[in-house]
Amino acid sequence: MAGNWTKLTVTGHVRDLDGISAVMSMLDNGLMIEDYSDFSLNGMYGELVDESILNADRETVKVSIFVPEEKNFAEYRVFLEARLTALGINHEISIEGLNEEDWSESWKQYYKPIPLGRVTVVPAWEKYEAKEGEIIIRMDPGMAFGTGTHETTRLVMRIMQDLIKGGERVLDVGTGSGILSICASKLGAKSCNAYDIDPVAVKVARENAKDDGCDNITVGVSDLLKGVDRSEGKYDFCVANIVSDIIIRMMPDIRDYLKEGAPLILSGIIIDRADEVRECVRKHGFTIEREEKENDWVALLCV
Repeated sequence: MAGNWTKLTVTGHVRDLDGISAVMSMLDNGLMIEDYSDFSLNGMYGELVDESILNADRETVKVSIFVPEEKNFAEYRVFLEARLTALGINHEISIEGLNEEDWSESWKQYYKPIPLGRVTVVPAWEKYEAKEGEIIIRMDPGMAFGTGTHETTRLVMRIMQDLIKGGERVLDVGTGSGILSICASKLGAKSCNAYDIDPVAVKVARENAKDDGCDNITVGVSDLLKGVDRSEGKYDFCVANIVSDIIIRMMPDIRDYLKEGAPLILSGIIIDRADEVRECVRKHGFTIEREEKENDWVALLCV
């Protein structure tokens, strides 16, 4: 391989191979899978097989992707951590090609201002002068997913800019760094309730909302919709940038949290799973009004 690469590896139980592979394929379709659970020599040619394979743990699998140096591998790693945890998959994440103690800071050199229509996402540590009419979101994602660099985030933000007119109560499921709630707030939403299963993401999202001056954002820990606050009634708008399996698990209940006709934006959908998600969305009474695609990703606007 030309250039410098970082190898990201998820190690888990063989029973979770499909789930691990599905999550990792959201980041890169070029997976390297080490699974020796059904490997057998039947007594033949043992001397020709590497000893590490002969002695490999049959209950453990490793799935790896290779991240080029110009990509934000730290964001990839945190995304994997959050999504695998949400799916209840026990796992370990390791990296090769960079000193472990350096990874959390060195990725910053690849994170630059990202223009997304009227909105520009700017790293918290960068100097940037806003143009007339430009909405600035300053982000320090820390250990949470969502800097605006990933396709799934960009797709949602494009749709939000067309739909949020001001005064909406927004529900953000799987908030990560809080970027979508901050975007909604700066576009004029009245309030945003943002939730994530990961307490680290919740902490980071709160700090980002505060640093961006968005005091109308409330962030809390919730497993999907279980802890969502409905004390002020149903929501006018909802965004869920999560994986396809979690979207499917959420769909039977999400209607109870939304006003009639409220837009629901679903993202984090790898194109190979899009038909499955579309079918589930329609099964639960939603109409798909718009689709946005970028590379291998799809976002759906449903009502």
